Amino acid sequence: MTGKNELLERIEDRYDKMSKGQKRLADYIRASYEKAVFMTASRLGEVVGVSESTVVRFAVVLGYKGYPQFQKALEELVSNRLNFIQRMEVTYGRVSQSEILMSVLQSDIEKIKLTMEHIDQNSFEAAVDMILNARKIYIVGIRSCAALARFLGFYLNLVRDNVISVDTNSSSEIFEQIVRITEEDVIIGISFPRYSMRTLKALEFANNRKAKIITLTDSIHSPMNLYSSCSLIARSDMASVVDSLVAPLSVINALVVALCMKKQEEVVDTLVTLEEIWDEYQIYSNDELNPVRDQMSIRFPDKE
Repeated sequence: MTGKNELLERIEDRYDKMSKGQKRLADYIRASYEKAVFMTASRLGEVVGVSESTVVRFAVVLGYKGYPQFQKALEELVSNRLNFIQRMEVTYGRVSQSEILMSVLQSDIEKIKLTMEHIDQNSFEAAVDMILNARKIYIVGIRSCAALARFLGFYLNLVRDNVISVDTNSSSEIFEQIVRITEEDVIIGISFPRYSMRTLKALEFANNRKAKIITLTDSIHSPMNLYSSCSLIARSDMASVVDSLVAPLSVINALVVALCMKKQEEVVDTLVTLEEIWDEYQIYSNDELNPVRDQMSIRFPDKE
């Protein structure tokens, strides 16, 4: 796994075989990708001094189906290297203010659709079994992924005991909390670009202790998968000021539902007990929770 962007790697690998015009395009992209991302094929050719058809052939030489796919790869390169404000300009610079809401929602919908098309069902089932059979479950997520880790930890506690949401304020604290991890345990590492080195190191440590490792990340090429026993792939979008983690959250929801279906009686017992505790200690006041009926019921589909 290299640290280079895929587009730059393609340019480097094919550079020696390019025509003179294509090399000029390659040199311009490497030097001014933050400008090129806004250009049409015609405008890019005009700036570099080649024809529009040369620009299109350049995209094909790099292995893309055409200029639109090449420009998408260029946007990905830019989004990983520019600051937050510049990222928003790249992603939404051509969108009017009135279109932003629909544009962002549509982008999130597309990420979920792509995740549905490519996620491995066998890996998902394996992750469910690992979690159910583990002695302890550790969950690690850094920065924006911390919200996903906390969400998963909250709901796993309804299904399993010995769920540990690792506090990630410092690297040393992470290792102190997972120091007793063994081959009977599972660690779930959540990370998306830019990948967290602290999460990766935690997974490396767990791997050395022969623990089972589940990763939730964006690609089979993610460095998180270096140590994973089971990888769940969910598409993300880091090309704006806010990391879009809608698809990963949906995968977590599916994971929790699948676990609940496997442990129906235990989950119902836990929720009934919690309802009694909430009522006894007045956790929810009437203005916070207005039950529609006195008794809680959970309906699961009949087992085959």
